[in-house]
Amino acid sequence: MRFLIAFLLGYLSIADAVAQPYITLSDGASMQMIGRSVQIFEDTSATMSLTEVQQSAIFQPSVSLVPNMGLSGSAFWVKFTVFNSGQDNSQFLSIPNPEIEEIDSYIQRSDGSYKHFIGGQSRRLDKWTRKDIDHTINYILSSSQLSTIYIRIHSHKQIQIPIYLGSSNATLTKLSFRDGFAGAYVGLMLVMLLYNLFIFLFSRDRDYILYVVYVFFVGITQANFLGIAKLYVWGNEIFWSTKASIILTIVTAVIANIFMQRFIHAKVHAPKLVKLSWAIYVAFAIGLAINLFFNPLLGYDILQISAGVMALYQLTVAFVSYLKKARAARYFLLAWSLFLVGIILYVLKDLGVIPYNELTQNMMTIGSAVEVVLLSFGLADKINVLRQEKELSQAKAIAMAKENELFVVNQNVELERKVTERTHALQETNDHLKRTQTQLVSAEKMASLGQLTAGIAHEINNPLNFISSSIPPLKRDLLDLKEVLDAYRNVAKDGTGLEAVRALEERIGVDFTVNEVEEILKCMETGASRTSEIVRGLRTFSRLDEDDLKTADINEGLRSTVVVLGPQFRDVVKIEYELGDIPQVECYPGKLNQVFMNLLNNAAHAVKQRHGNTGGSIKIATRPSGDLVTVTITDNGMGMEESVKSRLFEPFFTTKGVGEGTGLGLSIVQGIIEKHNGLIELDSTVGQGTRFTLTLPVLQTVKLAKSA
Repeated sequence: MRFLIAFLLGYLSIADAVAQPYITLSDGASMQMIGRSVQIFEDTSATMSLTEVQQSAIFQPSVSLVPNMGLSGSAFWVKFTVFNSGQDNSQFLSIPNPEIEEIDSYIQRSDGSYKHFIGGQSRRLDKWTRKDIDHTINYILSSSQLSTIYIRIHSHKQIQIPIYLGSSNATLTKLSFRDGFAGAYVGLMLVMLLYNLFIFLFSRDRDYILYVVYVFFVGITQANFLGIAKLYVWGNEIFWSTKASIILTIVTAVIANIFMQRFIHAKVHAPKLVKLSWAIYVAFAIGLAINLFFNPLLGYDILQISAGVMALYQLTVAFVSYLKKARAARYFLLAWSLFLVGIILYVLKDLGVIPYNELTQNMMTIGSAVEVVLLSFGLADKINVLRQEKELSQAKAIAMAKENELFVVNQNVELERKVTERTHALQETNDHLKRTQTQLVSAEKMASLGQLTAGIAHEINNPLNFISSSIPPLKRDLLDLKEVLDAYRNVAKDGTGLEAVRALEERIGVDFTVNEVEEILKCMETGASRTSEIVRGLRTFSRLDEDDLKTADINEGLRSTVVVLGPQFRDVVKIEYELGDIPQVECYPGKLNQVFMNLLNNAAHAVKQRHGNTGGSIKIATRPSGDLVTVTITDNGMGMEESVKSRLFEPFFTTKGVGEGTGLGLSIVQGIIEKHNGLIELDSTVGQGTRFTLTLPVLQTVKLAKSA
């Protein structure tokens, strides 16, 4: 019987593998979840390498759309094979679970080796392959080719592995929705926070300042769950990156309980239940201590149970207070119930009971937003109660109310006057700043033009000097030849003196003179050709003031810029071209030439700093990528430290000596690239060199999202 069962299970697994040997991707397809199309292996030691897993691991097919590994100290390996049936070789994989501590992804290259991608909370942000809250990774999958992908997941928290695959356009759509949702949530929380802070400043009611603190911690906690805090707050702080969700959840739960008790007057309506909250606080403290110092998994379990007990406890206190006719309790009961519904739907989505989609994926965040709004309504109702009491008191003091009304009117008039004055002052300041910015940009252009003019003058002067110095010997040789020719003409007239002419030929050296004339003419032709090349490069380059969009050849712009910057490179820097067959790009050609000039000029400066007059090289490459064109400028110069890279695009920041640079070049470059709806990326290592990557849309209707 065991043999028969094993045979049937083996046959079914083989049949399933044969039925779905790989995942097929096509151009333009939407992002697809592949949880049921992958295989999973549990590494209980959490130490196995990719090679060890490939050699000895036995993978089991996943049966869940979102694999849920629970709470475990093991590392889990996910394996699947992808077939790209489309022409777009830029495909994206996304794992929208920012709480995963370690993510290692390996994709098979065409030569059989694997490219390694790194992410996760427990890794420094500067070690991530791509800085994205959803761990989105760009795979280059060749068309009509199979590629095997391995993903290693390890975390001391609940391990859920939602995996999406899709084209660049589909990924951009998904990321745009995600960023829009995150922005809307952050905006809503800020509005609620500022609104209630304003009311606190107006009313001095402590309930409002406590609610402001609660909204702040709810917002930062949800931002941490969404991955925003790791990217923009914690950064390389590993402790806060991995423990913030735990600590913030505890702090938020405690503040929520304190606010709830004060908001619904729980000490009056349910005094015995209020005392029980201290037992939950102790449980939180014990769970946190165990998680931080002893056993992360056990501590996490205790904290999960404690958080669930706290949620039910608050619901119970609110219900008891509601039964005792506490008016505020109904708002809290409704808000807290909807928040718990959001959490329940979020958990049911992970368990596969309801579909996993953009809505269910964000139910907990949506629930927290609804809760915050409803509690704000509850506090507003408190204002209504106070207003009724105030109206009763105002009935006894009408005269005072009129005086107050007159005072308010006067204050409003004064406030409007001051606002008008301040607005006018701010407008003048803004106009002055705009004029100053324009002057600084013009100064940078004039500085570049001055440097360019000096180089071009020197560059054109060399062949002109050579041509000028060749004219006297050419003139001398032509006169000698004319003398011989005249002598032959005289012999032809009278038929005598042929021997004298031949002696003249010997003395002048006619053959040598003719050869010399030919050499001089060739050299003059070379100088004239060089001058023509420089002028042609200038004509292509000098379009800095063109303000109209037009299609242009990026490769031609790069070549003309190198020609114009010839004095910076000749005999010092080796220029290597790797220009691909790219389409013409809709752009402002002159402004792009200014970008190329600044980047190449900086590269030449860095190369000379490191290598002097020999050994420096700059590589210029272009390649197409769908609706985009990529330009890379790579040098083997000094490289940059992290402190320099973080400030590189700041206006007036420069590493050059006094008088050598204004610090505006790269700031202008960034502005020009943004004007073209493009991206500029920097990769630099101290002592090895720097690479700038420019990504430009072929048509300006295509807009790229900014990188992190």
